[in-house]
Amino acid sequence: QVQLVESGGGLVQFGGSLRLSCAASGFVFSGRAMGWVRQPPGKALEGVSTINADNTTNYRDSVKGRFTISRDNAKNELYLHMTNLKPEDTGVYYCKAFLGTKDYRGKGTLVTVSS
Repeated sequence: QVQLVESGGGLVQFGGSLRLSCAASGFVFSGRAMGWVRQPPGKALEGVSTINADNTTNYRDSVKGRFTISRDNAKNELYLHMTNLKPEDTGVYYCKAFLGTKDYRGKGTLVTVSS
């Protein structure tokens, strides 16, 4: 079955950096678009970034220039390198797999940015 396990979250100061990882299994990772979504406290889920099978990427405007999404198809892993973090980046970050008929999401990892 599809499994997505996020790691790398934590508490970081304003302006700091974190790298999130997502270990994927149960599907052909290299052939699928992947992404990161987040849920700020008390708010709805929002898309952060996506990376297609051909490594083309997209970012929400507020993270452009600060976040970088990447993937290692040999390891079946997805990454999100976050720099210059701001308090508004605080939230639970989820790895997402776009598998056509159904999308899957992991259990998430909490990122807290202190001001």
